Amino acid sequence: MSIGVPKPLNLPFDPIERAADTWRVHFGPSSAMAAVTSIMRAHQILLGQLDTLLRPHDLTFARYEALVLLTFSRTGSLALSRIGERLMVHPTSVTNTVDRLERAGLVRRVRNPADGRGILAQITEKGREVVKRATDDLMAADFCLGMYGEPDLVSMFDLLRTLRVAAGDFPGDTKPQDA
Repeated sequence: MSIGVPKPLNLPFDPIERAADTWRVHFGPSSAMAAVTSIMRAHQILLGQLDTLLRPHDLTFARYEALVLLTFSRTGSLALSRIGERLMVHPTSVTNTVDRLERAGLVRRVRNPADGRGILAQITEKGREVVKRATDDLMAADFCLGMYGEPDLVSMFDLLRTLRVAAGDFPGDTKPQDA
């Protein structure tokens, strides 16, 4: 399945490469600037493509991630603070995401049985159905990365993992844990 950027640029040259050439003349080495700019553009492209794929399910990628996280949890529910931690987003973003999912009937807020005061987001049966259909579409589209082979995807993950470790997301010597 081929998914296009909502509005292709169709430029006759690579603007990031041209900017890197100009940067080199004015400021010096441009590899880091070109890499950052490429990552930011890739983010724009992927978010646009993923959101386009998810639109028929009335989801954005951020809402999809929250639903998947709830699906992966043992009980189908998590504290909002835990959702924010796992998705690495600000509490306000979690509240907004859960509000929208709740309005769509995909999650509900419930009292935390462990303490009676905290609030959990709990996926509904409708939420499970939507996340299944959305996942099928994303998998069929290779998460919009079908132009890469498996070795490239593994290398890309490893390269970006180094950045995430350096940012303090987690210790570099950790291995993935079972959910």
